[in-house]
Amino acid sequence: MTLEGTELADRVLGGWLGRIAGNMLGKPVERGDHWTRERIDRYLRRAGALPLTDYLPEPADESDELGLRPEWRACVRGRVDGSCRDDDVDYAILGLDLLERHGFGFTTEQVGELWLLRLPYLQTFTAERAAYRNLTAGLKPPLTATYDNPYQEWIGALIRADIHGWTHPGDPRRAAASARRDAVLSHTGNGVYGAMWAAALIADAFTAPDARHAVEAALMVIPAGSRLARAVRRVLSLHEAGLGWAETLDTLSGETAGLGWIHTVPNAAVLTAGLLYGDGDFTRTVALTVRGGLDTDSNGATAGSVAGVLCGAGAIPPQWTEPLRDTVRSAVFGFDGVRISELAERTVRLAGPEG
Repeated sequence: MTLEGTELADRVLGGWLGRIAGNMLGKPVERGDHWTRERIDRYLRRAGALPLTDYLPEPADESDELGLRPEWRACVRGRVDGSCRDDDVDYAILGLDLLERHGFGFTTEQVGELWLLRLPYLQTFTAERAAYRNLTAGLKPPLTATYDNPYQEWIGALIRADIHGWTHPGDPRRAAASARRDAVLSHTGNGVYGAMWAAALIADAFTAPDARHAVEAALMVIPAGSRLARAVRRVLSLHEAGLGWAETLDTLSGETAGLGWIHTVPNAAVLTAGLLYGDGDFTRTVALTVRGGLDTDSNGATAGSVAGVLCGAGAIPPQWTEPLRDTVRSAVFGFDGVRISELAERTVRLAGPEG
Protein backbone atom coordinates (compact mmCIF):
# COMPACT_ATOMS: atom_id res chain seq x y z
CA MET A 1 0.00 0.00 0.00
CA THR A 2 1.31 3.43 -0.93
CA LEU A 3 0.09 6.96 -0.36
CA GLU A 4 0.28 9.90 -2.69
CA GLY A 5 -1.33 13.26 -3.40
CA THR A 6 -3.47 14.97 -0.81
CA GLU A 7 -3.55 12.01 1.59
CA LEU A 8 0.25 11.83 1.73
CA ALA A 9 0.43 15.60 2.21
CA ASP A 10 -2.12 15.47 5.05
CA ARG A 11 -0.23 12.66 6.81
CA VAL A 12 3.16 14.39 6.49
CA LEU A 13 1.73 17.69 7.76
CA GLY A 14 0.15 15.71 10.59
CA GLY A 15 3.59 14.36 11.48
CA TRP A 16 5.16 17.82 11.58
CA LEU A 17 2.29 19.38 13.54
CA GLY A 18 2.15 16.42 15.91
CA ARG A 19 5.86 16.53 16.57
CA ILE A 20 5.86 20.24 17.34
CA ALA A 21 2.68 20.14 19.47
CA GLY A 22 3.87 17.09 21.43
CA ASN A 23 7.22 18.75 22.02
CA MET A 24 5.55 21.91 23.32
CA LEU A 25 3.29 19.87 25.59
CA GLY A 26 6.20 18.12 27.26
CA LYS A 27 8.70 20.95 27.33
CA PRO A 28 7.76 22.63 30.66
CA VAL A 29 8.30 19.39 32.62
CA GLU A 30 11.37 18.14 30.74
CA ARG A 31 13.44 17.05 33.69
CA GLY A 32 12.78 13.44 34.39
CA ASP A 33 14.78 13.30 37.61
CA HIS A 34 12.37 15.85 39.10
CA TRP A 35 9.14 15.51 37.13
CA THR A 36 8.19 11.94 37.90
CA ARG A 37 4.90 10.52 36.66
CA GLU A 38 3.38 11.05 40.09
CA ARG A 39 4.58 14.66 40.31
CA ILE A 40 3.28 15.52 36.84
CA ASP A 41 -0.18 14.17 37.70
CA ARG A 42 -0.15 16.02 41.04
CA TYR A 43 0.63 19.25 39.12
CA LEU A 44 -2.26 18.58 36.74
CA ARG A 45 -4.63 17.69 39.56
CA ARG A 46 -3.87 20.91 41.45
CA ALA A 47 -4.59 22.89 38.28
CA GLY A 48 -7.80 20.96 37.55
CA ALA A 49 -6.38 19.63 34.30
CA LEU A 50 -7.00 15.87 34.54
CA PRO A 51 -7.81 14.38 32.12
CA LEU A 52 -5.23 16.32 30.11
CA THR A 53 -6.78 17.51 26.84
CA ASP A 54 -4.73 20.61 25.98
CA TYR A 55 -1.29 22.10 26.60
CA LEU A 56 -0.18 22.11 30.22
CA PRO A 57 -1.98 24.62 32.46
CA GLU A 58 -0.14 27.35 34.29
CA PRO A 59 1.16 26.19 37.69
CA ALA A 60 -1.35 26.35 40.50
CA ASP A 61 1.25 27.40 43.09
CA GLU A 62 4.79 28.74 43.36
CA SER A 63 6.31 25.41 44.33
CA ASP A 64 5.20 23.90 41.02
CA GLU A 65 6.47 26.90 39.06
CA LEU A 66 9.98 26.59 40.50
CA GLY A 67 10.42 23.13 38.99
CA LEU A 68 9.41 24.08 35.44
CA ARG A 69 11.82 24.82 32.63
CA PRO A 70 12.52 28.55 32.09
CA GLU A 71 10.57 28.53 28.79
CA TRP A 72 7.35 27.32 30.41
CA ARG A 73 5.47 30.60 29.92
CA ALA A 74 5.59 30.23 26.13
CA CYS A 75 4.45 26.58 26.28
CA VAL A 76 1.37 26.56 28.53
CA ARG A 77 -2.21 26.85 27.36
CA GLY A 78 -3.35 30.36 26.56
CA ARG A 79 0.24 31.55 26.05
CA VAL A 80 1.41 29.45 23.08
CA ASP A 81 2.05 31.76 20.12
CA GLY A 82 4.11 29.78 17.62
CA SER A 83 6.53 27.08 18.69
CA CYS A 84 9.47 27.48 21.04
CA ARG A 85 12.94 26.59 19.78
CA ASP A 86 13.90 23.06 20.74
CA ASP A 87 16.42 20.47 19.57
CA ASP A 88 13.63 17.94 19.04
CA VAL A 89 12.39 20.13 16.19
CA ASP A 90 15.78 21.48 15.10
CA TYR A 91 16.95 17.99 14.15
CA ALA A 92 13.87 17.34 12.03
CA ILE A 93 14.61 20.58 10.17
CA LEU A 94 18.28 19.73 9.86
CA GLY A 95 17.37 16.28 8.52
CA LEU A 96 15.16 17.86 5.88
CA ASP A 97 18.02 20.14 4.84
CA LEU A 98 20.34 17.10 4.69
CA LEU A 99 18.05 15.18 2.33
CA GLU A 100 17.44 18.21 0.12
CA ARG A 101 21.19 18.79 -0.21
CA HIS A 102 22.47 15.24 -0.56
CA GLY A 103 19.47 13.03 -1.32
CA PHE A 104 18.87 9.58 0.13
CA GLY A 105 22.44 8.52 -0.62
CA PHE A 106 23.85 10.89 2.03
CA THR A 107 26.83 9.73 4.08
CA THR A 108 27.40 9.94 7.82
CA GLU A 109 30.29 12.33 7.11
CA GLN A 110 27.85 14.68 5.34
CA VAL A 111 25.59 14.64 8.41
CA GLY A 112 28.54 15.86 10.48
CA GLU A 113 29.51 18.52 7.95
CA LEU A 114 25.98 19.89 7.99
CA TRP A 115 25.96 20.06 11.79
CA LEU A 116 29.10 22.19 11.70
CA LEU A 117 27.61 24.41 9.01
CA ARG A 118 24.06 24.86 10.30
CA LEU A 119 23.83 23.95 14.00
CA PRO A 120 25.25 26.08 16.85
CA TYR A 121 27.42 24.06 19.24
CA LEU A 122 25.62 25.35 22.35
CA GLN A 123 22.31 24.03 20.99
CA THR A 124 23.62 20.46 21.10
CA PHE A 125 23.50 18.22 24.16
CA THR A 126 24.89 14.92 25.51
CA ALA A 127 25.89 12.56 22.67
CA GLU A 128 25.41 15.19 19.97
CA ARG A 129 27.69 17.63 21.78
CA ALA A 130 30.34 14.94 22.23
CA ALA A 131 30.15 14.09 18.52
CA TYR A 132 30.25 17.78 17.55
CA ARG A 133 33.36 18.28 19.70
CA ASN A 134 34.95 15.24 18.11
CA LEU A 135 34.16 16.56 14.64
CA THR A 136 35.89 19.86 15.39
CA ALA A 137 38.92 17.89 16.62
CA GLY A 138 39.14 16.20 13.23
CA LEU A 139 37.73 12.79 14.15
CA LYS A 140 35.68 10.85 11.60
CA PRO A 141 32.74 8.47 12.11
CA PRO A 142 32.49 6.05 13.86
CA LEU A 143 35.08 7.55 16.25
CA THR A 144 32.87 10.63 16.57
CA ALA A 145 30.39 8.42 18.41
CA THR A 146 32.75 6.42 20.56
CA TYR A 147 35.54 8.76 21.68
CA ASP A 148 34.93 10.31 25.13
CA ASN A 149 31.18 9.92 24.78
CA PRO A 150 29.34 8.37 27.75
CA TYR A 151 25.94 9.11 26.16
CA GLN A 152 26.09 6.66 23.26
CA GLU A 153 22.80 4.92 24.11
CA TRP A 154 20.85 8.00 25.13
CA ILE A 155 17.80 9.30 23.25
CA GLY A 156 19.47 11.87 20.96
CA ALA A 157 19.57 9.76 17.80
CA LEU A 158 15.94 8.69 18.25
CA ILE A 159 14.77 12.31 18.19
CA ARG A 160 16.54 12.80 14.85
CA ALA A 161 14.68 9.95 13.15
CA ASP A 162 11.35 11.47 12.12
CA ILE A 163 12.46 12.86 8.79
CA HIS A 164 13.62 9.41 7.71
CA GLY A 165 10.18 8.01 8.51
CA TRP A 166 8.25 10.85 6.86
CA THR A 167 10.24 10.51 3.64
CA HIS A 168 9.81 6.71 3.40
CA PRO A 169 6.04 6.33 3.88
CA GLY A 170 5.05 2.69 4.16
CA ASP A 171 8.66 1.48 3.90
CA PRO A 172 9.99 0.94 7.44
CA ARG A 173 13.15 -0.92 6.38
CA ARG A 174 14.41 1.88 4.12
CA ALA A 175 13.46 4.42 6.78
CA ALA A 176 15.50 2.51 9.36
CA ALA A 177 18.51 2.22 7.06
CA SER A 178 18.47 5.97 6.45
CA ALA A 179 18.13 6.72 10.17
CA ARG A 180 21.02 4.40 10.98
CA ARG A 181 23.42 6.36 8.73
CA ASP A 182 22.45 9.50 10.61
CA ALA A 183 22.57 7.93 14.08
CA VAL A 184 26.06 6.38 13.95
CA LEU A 185 27.61 9.85 13.91
CA SER A 186 26.89 10.11 17.63
CA HIS A 187 25.48 6.83 18.97
CA THR A 188 26.06 3.09 19.27
CA GLY A 189 24.03 0.05 20.34
CA ASN A 190 20.55 0.81 21.64
CA GLY A 191 21.08 4.48 20.79
CA VAL A 192 21.27 3.56 17.10
CA TYR A 193 18.52 0.95 17.39
CA GLY A 194 16.26 3.62 18.89
CA ALA A 195 16.66 5.80 15.82
CA MET A 196 16.04 2.86 13.48
CA TRP A 197 12.97 1.79 15.46
CA ALA A 198 11.48 5.30 15.56
CA ALA A 199 12.02 5.88 11.83
CA ALA A 200 10.41 2.53 11.01
CA LEU A 201 7.55 3.24 13.43
CA ILE A 202 6.75 6.53 11.69
CA ALA A 203 7.16 5.08 8.19
CA ASP A 204 4.78 2.22 8.96
CA ALA A 205 2.24 4.60 10.53
CA PHE A 206 1.46 5.92 7.04
CA THR A 207 -0.15 2.61 6.07
CA ALA A 208 -0.73 0.81 9.39
CA PRO A 209 -4.31 0.17 10.56
CA ASP A 210 -3.39 1.20 14.11
CA ALA A 211 -0.51 2.10 16.42
CA ARG A 212 0.04 -1.48 17.58
CA HIS A 213 0.69 -2.63 14.02
CA ALA A 214 3.26 0.15 13.56
CA VAL A 215 5.02 -0.70 16.84
CA GLU A 216 5.22 -4.37 15.90
CA ALA A 217 6.44 -3.60 12.38
CA ALA A 218 9.16 -1.32 13.78
CA LEU A 219 10.47 -4.15 15.96
CA MET A 220 11.36 -6.07 12.80
CA VAL A 221 14.20 -3.65 11.90
CA ILE A 222 16.21 -3.96 15.14
CA PRO A 223 17.96 -6.94 16.77
CA ALA A 224 15.38 -9.08 18.58
CA GLY A 225 17.74 -9.65 21.50
CA SER A 226 18.53 -5.99 22.08
CA ARG A 227 17.46 -4.40 25.33
CA LEU A 228 15.33 -1.95 23.34
CA ALA A 229 13.42 -4.73 21.56
CA ARG A 230 12.86 -6.59 24.82
CA ALA A 231 11.44 -3.48 26.51
CA VAL A 232 9.08 -2.70 23.62
CA ARG A 233 7.87 -6.31 23.47
CA ARG A 234 7.28 -6.20 27.22
CA VAL A 235 4.97 -3.20 26.86
CA LEU A 236 3.15 -4.93 24.00
CA SER A 237 2.60 -8.06 26.09
CA LEU A 238 1.39 -6.18 29.18
CA HIS A 239 -1.02 -4.14 27.08
CA GLU A 240 -2.33 -7.29 25.41
CA ALA A 241 -2.73 -8.94 28.83
CA GLY A 242 -5.08 -6.15 29.90
CA LEU A 243 -2.90 -4.27 32.39
CA GLY A 244 -3.68 -0.61 32.79
CA TRP A 245 -1.39 2.17 31.55
CA ALA A 246 -0.06 3.05 35.02
CA GLU A 247 0.53 -0.60 35.95
CA THR A 248 2.43 -1.17 32.73
CA LEU A 249 4.68 1.82 33.35
CA ASP A 250 5.24 0.77 36.97
CA THR A 251 6.42 -2.63 35.71
CA LEU A 252 8.74 -1.18 33.07
CA SER A 253 10.11 1.40 35.48
CA GLY A 254 11.28 -1.38 37.75
CA GLU A 255 12.72 -3.42 34.91
CA THR A 256 14.69 -0.49 33.41
CA ALA A 257 15.79 1.03 36.73
CA GLY A 258 19.29 2.45 36.74
CA LEU A 259 19.44 3.45 33.09
CA GLY A 260 18.60 7.11 33.75
CA TRP A 261 15.86 9.35 32.43
CA ILE A 262 17.50 10.18 29.07
CA HIS A 263 18.44 6.62 28.07
CA THR A 264 16.74 5.29 24.93
CA VAL A 265 15.28 2.12 26.46
CA PRO A 266 13.04 3.47 29.27
CA ASN A 267 11.91 6.34 27.06
CA ALA A 268 10.94 3.94 24.27
CA ALA A 269 8.86 2.03 26.84
CA VAL A 270 7.01 5.22 27.87
CA LEU A 271 6.49 6.12 24.22
CA THR A 272 5.20 2.65 23.32
CA ALA A 273 2.76 2.73 26.23
CA GLY A 274 1.48 6.13 25.15
CA LEU A 275 0.88 4.89 21.62
CA LEU A 276 -0.86 1.67 22.65
CA TYR A 277 -3.04 3.06 25.40
CA GLY A 278 -3.73 6.20 23.35
CA ASP A 279 -5.46 3.84 20.92
CA GLY A 280 -5.35 6.12 17.88
CA ASP A 281 -6.68 9.23 19.61
CA PHE A 282 -4.20 12.08 19.10
CA THR A 283 -4.94 13.93 22.34
CA ARG A 284 -4.95 10.82 24.52
CA THR A 285 -1.72 9.60 22.91
CA VAL A 286 0.35 12.73 23.52
CA ALA A 287 -1.20 13.31 26.95
CA LEU A 288 -0.44 9.81 28.23
CA THR A 289 3.07 9.91 26.76
CA VAL A 290 3.96 13.18 28.48
CA ARG A 291 2.31 12.10 31.72
CA GLY A 292 4.60 9.06 31.56
CA GLY A 293 7.53 11.27 32.54
CA LEU A 294 11.28 10.87 31.72
CA ASP A 295 12.29 12.90 28.63
CA THR A 296 8.83 14.38 28.26
CA ASP A 297 9.36 16.79 25.36
CA SER A 298 11.23 14.21 23.25
CA ASN A 299 8.68 11.49 23.92
CA GLY A 300 5.77 13.85 23.37
CA ALA A 301 7.29 14.93 20.07
CA THR A 302 7.73 11.39 18.74
CA ALA A 303 4.31 10.27 19.98
CA GLY A 304 2.76 13.32 18.33
CA SER A 305 4.58 12.55 15.09
CA VAL A 306 3.32 8.96 14.99
CA ALA A 307 -0.21 9.91 16.02
CA GLY A 308 -0.26 12.79 13.56
CA VAL A 309 0.77 10.51 10.70
CA LEU A 310 -1.80 7.90 11.73
CA CYS A 311 -4.71 10.35 11.78
CA GLY A 312 -3.55 13.12 9.41
CA ALA A 313 -3.37 16.85 10.04
CA GLY A 314 -7.07 17.34 9.43
CA ALA A 315 -7.97 15.11 12.38
CA ILE A 316 -5.66 16.75 14.97
CA PRO A 317 -7.87 18.79 17.33
CA PRO A 318 -7.46 22.55 16.85
CA GLN A 319 -6.37 23.29 20.42
CA TRP A 320 -3.03 21.70 19.47
CA THR A 321 -2.46 23.26 16.07
CA GLU A 322 -4.02 26.72 16.02
CA PRO A 323 -1.77 28.23 18.73
CA LEU A 324 1.31 27.17 16.73
CA ARG A 325 0.42 29.86 14.13
CA ASP A 326 2.03 27.72 11.41
CA THR A 327 5.40 29.00 12.65
CA VAL A 328 8.59 27.37 13.95
CA ARG A 329 11.41 28.93 15.93
CA SER A 330 14.68 27.18 15.17
CA ALA A 331 18.39 27.44 15.90
CA VAL A 332 19.21 25.88 12.53
CA PHE A 333 20.77 28.66 10.47
CA GLY A 334 18.41 29.92 7.78
CA PHE A 335 15.25 28.31 9.18
CA ASP A 336 14.13 30.45 12.11
CA GLY A 337 10.53 31.54 11.59
CA VAL A 338 9.85 29.05 8.79
CA ARG A 339 6.26 27.94 8.20
CA ILE A 340 5.30 24.47 9.35
CA SER A 341 3.27 24.08 6.16
CA GLU A 342 6.37 24.88 4.09
CA LEU A 343 8.44 22.26 5.93
CA ALA A 344 5.68 19.71 5.27
CA GLU A 345 5.46 20.63 1.56
CA ARG A 346 9.21 20.24 1.16
CA THR A 347 9.04 16.87 2.94
CA VAL A 348 6.26 15.68 0.63
CA ARG A 349 8.41 16.51 -2.40
CA LEU A 350 11.04 14.14 -1.04
CA ALA A 351 8.52 11.48 -0.01
CA GLY A 352 6.54 11.42 -3.24
CA PRO A 353 7.28 9.21 -6.28
CA GLU A 354 9.45 11.92 -7.85
CA GLY A 355 11.44 12.36 -4.59
